[in-house]
Amino acid sequence: MAVVTGQQSSLWDGVIELTKLAQLKGTDPLMWAMQLSSTLNSAGHSMPSTDVADLLVSHICWGNNDPIAWKFLEKALALRIVPPMFVLALLSNRVIPTRRSYPVAYRLYMELLKIYAFSLPSLINGPNYQKIMEAINDTLHLSQIFGLQGSESGLIVVGFVFTIVWELLDASLDDEGLLELTAEKKSRWHITSQDMGLNNHDGFAGGRTEKQELLSKSNTVMAIEIIGELFRDKVTSAILYLVRTNMPTHWESFTQNLRLLVSNSSALRNSKNISPEALVQLTSDDHVVLSRKCKTSSHKRFHAVMASGSLGSSADQCHGASPAVLWLPIDLFLEDIMDGSQVAVTSAAETLTGLVKALQAVNSSPWKDTFLGLWIAALRLVNRERDSSEGPVPRLDTCLCVLLSITPLAIVNLLEEEEMNCSSTNQRKESSRKRHQDLVFSLQQLGDFEGLLTPPLPAAPLANLAAAKAMMFLSGISVGSGYFEGMSLNDIPVNCVGNLRHLIVEACIARNILDTSAYLWPGYVKGRCNQVPRSISSQMPGWSSLMKGSPLTPQMVSSLVSTPASRNGRRAHGFDGSLAEIEKIYEIAVNGSDDDKVSAAAILCGASFARGWNIQEHTVLFITRLLSPPVPANYSGTESHLIGYARFLNVLLIGVSSIDCVQIFSLHGLVPQLAGALMPICEAFGSCAPNVKWIVMSEEISSHAVFSNAFTLLLKLWRFDQPPLEHRMDAVPVGAHLTPEYLLLVRNSQLTSSDDLQKDQSKIKRLTRLSSPLSGEPIFLDSFPKLTLWYRQHQACIASPLSGLVPGTPVHRIVEALLNFMFRKINRTGQSLTPAISGSSSSSGPGNEDVSLHLKLPAWEILEAVPFVLDAALTGCAHGRLSPRELATGLKDLADFLPASLATIVSYFSAEVTRGIWMLASMNGTDWPSPAANLAAVEQQIKKILAATGVNVPSLTVGGNSPATLPLPLAALVSLTITYKLDRSTDRFLNLMGPALSNLATGCPWPCMPVMVALWAQKVKRWSDFLVFSASRTVFHHNRDAVVQLLRMCFAATLGQTTSSIASNGGVGALLGHGYGSHFSGGISPVAPGLLYLRVHRAVPNVMFMTEEVVSLLMHSVRDIASSLVPSEKLKKSKYVRKYGQVSLAGALTRVKLVATLGASLVWITGGVVLVQSLIKETLPSWFISSHGTDPSGGMSEGLVSTLGGKALACFAVISGTFAWGVDSSSPAAKRRSSILEAHLEFVAGALHGKISLGCNKATWKSYVSGLINLIVGCTPNWLLEVDVEVLKSLSTGLKQWDEEELALALLNSSGIGTMGATAEMIIEGGMNFVR
Repeated sequence: MAVVTGQQSSLWDGVIELTKLAQLKGTDPLMWAMQLSSTLNSAGHSMPSTDVADLLVSHICWGNNDPIAWKFLEKALALRIVPPMFVLALLSNRVIPTRRSYPVAYRLYMELLKIYAFSLPSLINGPNYQKIMEAINDTLHLSQIFGLQGSESGLIVVGFVFTIVWELLDASLDDEGLLELTAEKKSRWHITSQDMGLNNHDGFAGGRTEKQELLSKSNTVMAIEIIGELFRDKVTSAILYLVRTNMPTHWESFTQNLRLLVSNSSALRNSKNISPEALVQLTSDDHVVLSRKCKTSSHKRFHAVMASGSLGSSADQCHGASPAVLWLPIDLFLEDIMDGSQVAVTSAAETLTGLVKALQAVNSSPWKDTFLGLWIAALRLVNRERDSSEGPVPRLDTCLCVLLSITPLAIVNLLEEEEMNCSSTNQRKESSRKRHQDLVFSLQQLGDFEGLLTPPLPAAPLANLAAAKAMMFLSGISVGSGYFEGMSLNDIPVNCVGNLRHLIVEACIARNILDTSAYLWPGYVKGRCNQVPRSISSQMPGWSSLMKGSPLTPQMVSSLVSTPASRNGRRAHGFDGSLAEIEKIYEIAVNGSDDDKVSAAAILCGASFARGWNIQEHTVLFITRLLSPPVPANYSGTESHLIGYARFLNVLLIGVSSIDCVQIFSLHGLVPQLAGALMPICEAFGSCAPNVKWIVMSEEISSHAVFSNAFTLLLKLWRFDQPPLEHRMDAVPVGAHLTPEYLLLVRNSQLTSSDDLQKDQSKIKRLTRLSSPLSGEPIFLDSFPKLTLWYRQHQACIASPLSGLVPGTPVHRIVEALLNFMFRKINRTGQSLTPAISGSSSSSGPGNEDVSLHLKLPAWEILEAVPFVLDAALTGCAHGRLSPRELATGLKDLADFLPASLATIVSYFSAEVTRGIWMLASMNGTDWPSPAANLAAVEQQIKKILAATGVNVPSLTVGGNSPATLPLPLAALVSLTITYKLDRSTDRFLNLMGPALSNLATGCPWPCMPVMVALWAQKVKRWSDFLVFSASRTVFHHNRDAVVQLLRMCFAATLGQTTSSIASNGGVGALLGHGYGSHFSGGISPVAPGLLYLRVHRAVPNVMFMTEEVVSLLMHSVRDIASSLVPSEKLKKSKYVRKYGQVSLAGALTRVKLVATLGASLVWITGGVVLVQSLIKETLPSWFISSHGTDPSGGMSEGLVSTLGGKALACFAVISGTFAWGVDSSSPAAKRRSSILEAHLEFVAGALHGKISLGCNKATWKSYVSGLINLIVGCTPNWLLEVDVEVLKSLSTGLKQWDEEELALALLNSSGIGTMGATAEMIIEGGMNFVR
């Protein structure tokens, strides 16, 4: 409370005496007001005065409740002696609680309210604004009631208006006896008092009469009408809109009371000025939205283009601008994750979920179109793979995994998120129902795309069975899931030919996001069948037999390995979506006999893993868990308990070791968990001597075999052949370098996330009783000392030349034994090459009969010696003591003896190549294999691929007379790989060496890669096209200009601006084509530029330059788009448009958005979050600061080019951000968003206020800023909640200086409660309105 001095006390006493005397004399209110004003001026007291207001209201309430006293107060308000809003605040505290006792006073209060509640501009523009708002806050306690942080005046204005409305509402409810029907049974406001009796205390008449009763009822009607007026008024309705958006909890309580009033109020029904329906409409959620008055036609078209998210949009659909390209980033992302050379540590479904949400937001698309775009992109992925060239990395199963497992899981996420984001149960049900309807619509509409639905041949039988299931269900034939086992093509009913939509629907039914009512969709099932075919009565024992209790016989195991488990239990009216079959196998693998465990492991890794799409996320989790078996209850051995599981673990390891299996683990985000399971196996079996043998499926294995299978699988999960970051001489592609430490870090983080998952009921519903969230303790690399020792030695060997072998040590003896073992044929000639090779003259080495004894050692000890063996062997070959053939044979013998040594062979030879100290090996066909037979053809094909794609590299020499050469270590490595036979037993080892060999050859000078490809193409001719295509990436590793050319062709192809037949129409088909291979006569077909880029971008040694190049290409594309605009006088001449391929301004804006989306996609896919953050934090500000010359050719409006360029950059920036950070806070990368975004907006604000000098065109800058803010406000408003309020206010002020008040207001309004006060003040100052 303010301290009142003696002088002030005298002043206030004088004011009261002046007022009382005027009352007694009946002085004219105007004269009284003039005397009062003179008194205050003489005392030096400023007006309007809160102190005088308090005095006058206290004087009236209730000792002087006379008409003349109210007239005095009214005149003081009119002359602004007292502040109107503060007076209203005081009166609301005094009058509303006593309204029944003082109905006339309540009426007078409301009359004042009608006058002054709608004159807010005079409040904030008048004197003492801050002091008045502080007084209102102290009077009404708004900060405490609403939890407002700080005492910002604008916030108090919002709270004041909301309080007045809410008090009137609750008072009206109370007057009609409805307040007790509310959830709280009372009002949060002081609207009643103890003296709320029936007596009339107004000073205007005697007792309470019938007239007073009517007045009270009339007051209730008037209060309700004022509520309507406050919602109808432009300024106050806008302020109440701020409450709705920023204070949802309070607003929900308010609207509950409002709904009660609308439903039950007789006063509302009796009102002549407002009806219940009108009040509902005025207060509805969709009544007020921010008015966005676009000042120019280009702004209007830009907003229309950004909102044209429907697949049915009629915007320009020629030259790459069809609505289908809205989902181009999904196509690019799905194609990129098919690159088998790179594993991911996060689930593709999670990333895809964020990407789809981002595109839905930036495209403003209905969810039915969003789902349809997602399905079509996934189908296009499968169709591109349909006729692709065969290669060492099979892709079809992983493509189908994306379509039938990853995509449905992403949709499950989207449905669950929508349900969880709703605040009430009713909203949750309605929102969930609506999004499910959109999903159903998209799948129904998918039937119109028959060209995409034809299944690949391996998937056709399963598609036919899915169609047969639906047909029999509709025909009323009750059959269990076991009925379909063993059904052949001949058994399927007539006309029952399935397609990929049937498989998609089954995948959705299995995950409970569809039900069997889908079988009733028009055209889904063609025909009916009247009886069950009898031809399959003698089917093989399968899943149904297992569920009935049949034992795992060899015949049954063979059947279950080749047939995926279903997710369809038997039920009278359909399928229950259970996982009983795969759970049964898992339980056998955990609790069965040793033989049954081995059989169960084989079954899990069979068709249920690769093509059990409906259960795949559970199967991969089961396999991961089985790789970490528990310690038996009665175990008391000294060695690891894992040794006892050798047979079982070996079957699992071999079953998931193929490159496509690893990729499926990667797609499901289980690579870190898989790595964590493999490390203990490697540690245990690598520490065990191979003294014990086990028989697994008629094959004898030792601890070396189990170790090698686990070790090679572990190494496929990270780029083991590359040196550590601190030893790299070149820049590392962003996100391309995984390490064991990082994998364990992610694994441990996933365990923490799994603990949080257990609290998430929506996700727990997906889990079976066995596939509970990930469990286990955090583990670290130091937990595995043997693995850690090897890893440190591995890093040291890569980083520096080999040293440290001491004669006579155990390691030296192992080296001698290995060399004698590898080159024993040489030793039999009596030449005693071992000492010369090993560099030791003190010993001739052990005899051949002792070699096996020296090598019966734990694998870790052998691996420690392998680098020294390789160094000795390579040195011997370089000095002529070993022939190339003998070297290759010895290396193969070493690899056959301990396949795990392949890792050291690859990494050691790779490191030696990069050191450049070895002689070149002449690939002449005598000493080393010769590529001469097809090398020229390979080089020519590579050049043709590049030329057909639009990349011209003059320095690419083709042919030549001199024999090809390779660095000696690379020649040895290539020679080793081509000694392997291609069969299932060696695939896992070739898949370990292949990517490393390819990376190594890519980094070597031309023509090392063509030489390697030529040699392998001679060995496996059917891989020729694939190998040649893969070899083309070496050009981009060495030639940055080639990368830029390829990027340029990506933009041109997407816009349909190339001469290539496959790119003439632009869009997705032009960018990504239809796969690659010899589909056309005359050799390999042209490769789409986007597909080529996705296959080569990881070979680019430094991608940080990409952002600048993409910005440059984006602006170049904008200029091309602007040049294609149709002159306005020719817009109506459609023949002109068709002939010259020109477009309207709306079409140009659509294409601008398209190239911006393409640029954002390429930056994000190439460099991930790091590159996007570099773009926004560094590249774009630098571009705006720099000067850019204009096109000297003229011929077009430079202003239009600049405007379109600014829009393009704005789209580019925002879309890039949505891809990297997401539109909400669900992505882990969102944590990095606030600092980068705030820095960029601070840069924008600084430039707006003239603190930063810009070099770009002013029109470009203005277009960029308006486009950027428009997009953030419209598409990603949650971003603004993370930005410092002062930055946003500064940005808003700068926009106002540009006469962009609406945009400034929209920015503040979207920035949360922190800017609500500033938003309110801007609304009041400018008279801004929120209209429907």
